[in-house]
Amino acid sequence: MAVRSAMPWPLRWAVAAIVLGFCAAIALWAFEFGRDIAGLENGGQAEMQQLRAQLEALKVEVEAAREQRDQAQSIANTAGTLVAAEKASSEQVNAQVKQLEAENRRLRDDLGFFEKLIPADSTDPVAIRGLQAESFDNGKIRWQVLVIQSKKNAPELVGKLEIMLTGVSNGKPWTGAASATPLKITQYGRLEGSLDIPAQVTVKGLTAKVMDGSMVRASQTIKL
Repeated sequence: MAVRSAMPWPLRWAVAAIVLGFCAAIALWAFEFGRDIAGLENGGQAEMQQLRAQLEALKVEVEAAREQRDQAQSIANTAGTLVAAEKASSEQVNAQVKQLEAENRRLRDDLGFFEKLIPADSTDPVAIRGLQAESFDNGKIRWQVLVIQSKKNAPELVGKLEIMLTGVSNGKPWTGAASATPLKITQYGRLEGSLDIPAQVTVKGLTAKVMDGSMVRASQTIKL
């Protein structure tokens, strides 16, 4: 049987408190030491402030970039609208140019037609010049003619222009019914028209007559 001396309870609590305080002191020292090693105390706040400043600067740059993007998009939309308008205008101008070119060709043809058909000197008071005719596959003949009064300050001629066709039908001579076109000219007049041809007929000639009432003022025949 062993005899042990018992430690009073207040002393035991004091020893326990000393041990706990010592452990807490060691833990606090370890925390402070680790914080010093990590640099949280000395440079952490400054670095945090720097990072925040950089973040604010980046936000400003992003906002500026967004504004530039919106401006560029607006400019691009405006440019697209201008390009579309310019394209439409260009197409309209091209169409007008083509129309003017066609009109110019027609006027040149008319000028050449008149220059070729107007006689230099003629004793006939009324004359037919440049009688022309062209056959088409659809059974039509298109004709045109220039009727001239060679006398200066001639009175107005009111009459009609008769067109008559001659040819062959089933091996026999054929004459087409006359086509009358009203005529009213002072110095000259250009007339044109078309005639339907029967399927079995082969046209050989065309005759144009200027009629003043029942009187023939001028006549011309061409072969086809």
